[in-house]
Amino acid sequence: MKLARRVAIVGVGLTKFGALGQVTSRELFTEAAFKAMQDAGAEHSDIDAIYVGNLSSDLFESQLHTGPIYPDYLGLKHIPSARVEGACASGGIALRTAVMAVASGMHDTVIAGGVEKMTNLPTSEVTQVLAYCSDGICEVPMGITFPGVFAMMARRHMHEYGTTEEDLAQVAVKNHDNGLLNPYAQFHKAITVEKVMNSVKVAEPLKLYDCSPITDGAAAVVVTAVENLDKFTGHPVEILASVQASESMALQHRRDLTGFKTTRVAAERAYKMAGVGPKDIQIAEVHDCFTIAEVMAIEDLGFVPKGEGGKAVQEGITTRDGQLPVNTSGGLKAKGHPIGATGIAQAIEVVSQIRGEAGPRQVSDVELGLTQNLGGSGATIVVHILGKM
Repeated sequence: MKLARRVAIVGVGLTKFGALGQVTSRELFTEAAFKAMQDAGAEHSDIDAIYVGNLSSDLFESQLHTGPIYPDYLGLKHIPSARVEGACASGGIALRTAVMAVASGMHDTVIAGGVEKMTNLPTSEVTQVLAYCSDGICEVPMGITFPGVFAMMARRHMHEYGTTEEDLAQVAVKNHDNGLLNPYAQFHKAITVEKVMNSVKVAEPLKLYDCSPITDGAAAVVVTAVENLDKFTGHPVEILASVQASESMALQHRRDLTGFKTTRVAAERAYKMAGVGPKDIQIAEVHDCFTIAEVMAIEDLGFVPKGEGGKAVQEGITTRDGQLPVNTSGGLKAKGHPIGATGIAQAIEVVSQIRGEAGPRQVSDVELGLTQNLGGSGATIVVHILGKM
C-alpha cells in the first residue's frame, strides 16, 4: 500500500544529547521544534498539529498531560497536540502519526518530535521505569530488566550462530567512532575492543560498553505534504514508507529470541510500500539499545543473512566507508538514548545524510535510507524509509 498523499520532512532540529542538568523536557522540546521550524522556513501559522514521543514524563518529571504544553511554549495555542507513547519506539510512532495525519489530508503540515528528561532519577530508578515496558504480569514482577532481557538474547544468538563477545564489542567501537564526529552526541571518546571487554559486567555477556546510556534530549521534524513544498525553504526528503508492527510482550510466547519478528514484518511491508529492497538501502539507523540489538537488526532487516550480523560488523561492512553504513550518528550507544526522542533523531540523521549535511561523518551519494526504532523487548517496531527528491 502506498501513502495516499506524498509526504516529506522539510525541517529538522536537535538539542544536545547527554546529562543536561536543570532543564525541563518542555524546554528541550521547544528548542528542537524551533530549530526544525527555522530549518524548514515554517511560520507559526503553517503548523496544524504536534505529535511528541515521550515515555514517562510522569515518573521522570512528575508531569502528565503534556500535550497542551508543547504548543503553549511554541506560541501555537489552540492547535491539536498529543503525547505519543510506545516505550523506546515512542519517537518513531510520533513520526508515523504525523505521516498518517498528512498523508490522509487531515493536516497539511505538522511537527513530529520526541523528548525525554531522564537524568533526574538515579540509575536504579531509571532502570525500574524502563522495566515497566516489559510484560507487567509475566516479567516485571519477576524482577526482569532490559539488560537481562537482551543478555538472554545475546546468549541465545551466541549459542545458535557462534556470535562472540568480541563481535558485540566491535559494534560499540564502531558507534563510538561515529559519535566522535557528531556534535550532538552524548559521548565523544574512542574506545577499543579491549576496553569494552574489560568494562564492568552488567548482565552477562553484556558489559557496560554494550549498553546505551541514560540521556536527556529532544528532536523534532517538520512534516508536510509534497504538494505544499513551495511554501517552505528547507531541503525536503521524502518519506517513502512508514510501518509499525507488534508482537507478544511476554518473551515466553515467542518462538525465537535471536531476532524480532516485528522487525522482519515491518521491514517487509516498508520495502513493499517504498518499492525497494534491502539491497537498495544505502544507510541505516537501527536501534542499538544494546550491542546485540544492532547485530539482530541488520539480520532482521535483510541486510545480512541470519546469524552473520556479528561477522558483518567484524568485516567492516557497517562502518561509514563500508558496504552499508549503520548508525553513522553514533547510534543509541554513543549518540545517546533519550527514549522519546530516539526515533526522531534516527530520522534526522538519515535526512542529514541524504541532504549531504552530515559533515565529517558524511557518506557519499546517499539517496535512500532506513530507520528501525524498537519498543520494549521488540514488541513494537517502527520502520521508516526516506528518499532523496
